[in-house]
Amino acid sequence: MNWAGIIWALAACLLLASDARAEPPKAGERYEITRSYETSMQGSDGSSSETSGTDTIIERVIAVHQSGLELEYSLSPDADAADAVRNWQFPALVLKPSGKPMQLLNSKELAARVEAWLKAARLPRAACGRWIFTWNAFRIECDPQSVLKSLEGFDLRSVELREGAVHKEDGAAAPGTLALQSNGSGGAIYKVVMDVDPDAVRLARAESDVVVGEISQKLVTLEAALRERAKERISGKMTVTFETDTAGNVLRKTRATTLETRLPDGESERETLTHTVERRRL
Repeated sequence: MNWAGIIWALAACLLLASDARAEPPKAGERYEITRSYETSMQGSDGSSSETSGTDTIIERVIAVHQSGLELEYSLSPDADAADAVRNWQFPALVLKPSGKPMQLLNSKELAARVEAWLKAARLPRAACGRWIFTWNAFRIECDPQSVLKSLEGFDLRSVELREGAVHKEDGAAAPGTLALQSNGSGGAIYKVVMDVDPDAVRLARAESDVVVGEISQKLVTLEAALRERAKERISGKMTVTFETDTAGNVLRKTRATTLETRLPDGESERETLTHTVERRRL
C-alpha cells in the first residue's frame, strides 16, 4: 500500500478550504458545484507520487428570506445507491445568512440517517470518529453538523471580490490583497499571491501521520508526529484566482500551492497542489 501517497493526499485535503460572493439568486435556481484537486510530489532521491479527486454536489435555492438564503445541497444525479447511503449528510437543508456561517436546518433528519447508516454498515456507535481504509481512507463521521464543514469547500458566496480587498485563505501565513487581472466582456479575473504558513503544513501532515498510523494499526500521537514534522524546513507560495461572469457571480476559484521541503536527512521534496471549485447554473 502506498502510504506516502495516502499521507500526501490526506495532508492536501486537510489544507483545502474555499471563499467568494455571488449576487442573490432566485428561488428555484439550481447550480452544479464541482470541487477537484490534483497533487504531485517530486523528491530529490527520484521518488514521485500523484493523486487526484473530484466531488460534485447540486445546490438548489429553496427560498430567499430577509435573514438569508435557504439552500438545499444534494448529491450529483450521477451518484449511485451506494453513494447515497454512504453520504448520509445529503440532502442537507441550510440557511446562509449574509456574511455569516451556514446554519443546518434538518439536523434531526440527518441524525436519523446516520443511525440507519451505522446499522446498515454494522458499525457500533463507538466507531464514530475512527479512520478506516476500504477503497479510500475516510473518517467515520456521525455528527450531523459535520456537513457544514464539508460545504465550506464548495462555497463560492462568502467573499467580496474587488480590487484591493483583503483576502484570507486557510494555510496562508498572512492575508493578501486581491488584484484585478482583467475585466472584459466575459467577466473579471482577480488574483492574490500569499506565502504558505509552514506551521499549517506541518500540522496537516502530522494529522495525516496520525490517520495513517490508525489505519495501519501503528498508532502515533499528534504530539509525536508534530515533533517529527518540526524537523522539516518548509517554504512555499499560494496563488488564488477567482473568475466571475459579467454579473459578478463567481464561476471558478483556483488555488495553486507550491511547497519546497528540506528533510532532516538532507533530501528535498517539491510538492504542488491545485484545488479548483467550479460553479455552473443548471
